[in-house]
Amino acid sequence: MSIEFSINNFPRKSEEKNARQQGYPFLQSLYLNCSCVILLAHYFRGEFSYRTRSHVIWREKETNERAERTPQYCENGIPTKRARNDEYENLFNMVVEVPRWTNAKMEIATEEPLNPIKQDVKDGKLRYVANIFPHKGYIWNYGALPQTWEDPHRKDKSTDCCGDNDPIDVCEIGSKVLSRGDVVHVKILGILALIDQGETDWKLIAINVNDPEASKFHDIEDVKKYKPGYLEATLNWFRFYKIPEGKPENQFAFNGEFKNKAFALEVIKSTHECWKALLMEKCAGGAINCTNVQVCDSPFHCSQEEARSLVESVSFSLNKGSNEEDQVWHFLGK
Repeated sequence: MSIEFSINNFPRKSEEKNARQQGYPFLQSLYLNCSCVILLAHYFRGEFSYRTRSHVIWREKETNERAERTPQYCENGIPTKRARNDEYENLFNMVVEVPRWTNAKMEIATEEPLNPIKQDVKDGKLRYVANIFPHKGYIWNYGALPQTWEDPHRKDKSTDCCGDNDPIDVCEIGSKVLSRGDVVHVKILGILALIDQGETDWKLIAINVNDPEASKFHDIEDVKKYKPGYLEATLNWFRFYKIPEGKPENQFAFNGEFKNKAFALEVIKSTHECWKALLMEKCAGGAINCTNVQVCDSPFHCSQEEARSLVESVSFSLNKGSNEEDQVWHFLGK
């Protein structure tokens, strides 16, 4: 069944008020006639920029030389980082791709214009993660950090592997099940280095700042203290989740050790620099589609009208089939 849709650049007043109260600009979204909202998750376009050129992502004084290298943003959008003036600056914007306990493998379609969130397809079939006892689907709210890119041509000094060509993944461990397309402020607590087929695939551990228990969490040790067993479950989830597909166990750098917040922030900073180079065509992006409407000095910049035409040229269909796999538990032998 086809779905008709249109761009809505102007949010309802109540939505805009709520967004502004939470400190981030309103999202440009697709409003579909099936009453769902699919976020245009433009990781490689300007929706993940600051409102004005005066905002900076990293808390440091820019020199003129650095300013010349920084992409200039045209309009409002979602920043990587929420601006803070206090000494505890550790708030980032996470875009939710997969709500906790669900199985559909939704992700940013980086090779498509304007990078929508879509369900991954393999061999013509929609992909779902398997349930491995005792877990059901993803065990956190899963998503990514905008304005980051793990460069597949750049070897990470700490893992000795290149990046996986995606934004950094985020595992949000709060108590609330979030919705796909949500943009939430999170505190970074630590990071895990998954090595997937020889590539570095960072997994940030974070918590929604609006979670009732968020004030307890400041670093990775707090996860061990207040959510005992969660990190171990996370490690096992990533280690085993591909086994039902007939693939081997995943491997990890640092023998599967979760690194702390300070380490994670350095990884974010490094991958943000890679993202900026990508947007300014200072490195090879391969098949990634960097078309954007808001990084105005990017060679990939396009107008709002051109972006609208791109979206309206895409046809959508609903998958009516059911997935039996997400109802099955897999029991792995020792």
